Amino acid sequence: MRAFLARAAGCDADDLAQEAFVRAWQRAGDFRGQGSYAAWIMGIGWRLFLDQRRTAQRREGLAQGDDVATATDPRGASDAAIDADRLLGALSPQERAALTLCFGHGWSHGDAAEIMGVPLGTLKSLVLRGRAKAQKMIGEGADA
Repeated sequence: MRAFLARAAGCDADDLAQEAFVRAWQRAGDFRGQGSYAAWIMGIGWRLFLDQRRTAQRREGLAQGDDVATATDPRGASDAAIDADRLLGALSPQERAALTLCFGHGWSHGDAAEIMGVPLGTLKSLVLRGRAKAQKMIGEGADA
């Protein structure tokens, strides 16, 4: 969960993951056995991220729009990791989460849709749109 939230929230990933596990513990009785328990907990983490993002946007007066910067520390990171962070940072938070869940963490489209609380078709659209944007950015970088 921490790795997923690090892609979505950057430096706040540890706090969000901890809060997600605390909430899962507090609400363990709410799990109805529909889907996997891991996806249920990941969904809690995703919703916490969205709540945090909405709160930050309200505080900033929506001056920054829909972009949420991800914090990266280039010291000690490989060029590929830095490029991946930069590439994912250019996507919308929903596209970034969909790609990270499906390709970075190996969740199925169905599980990723459950985690993000969106219909399966919407998740598939986010993945396709995110992949297309990423491939376009990679292609533009190769032309430079």
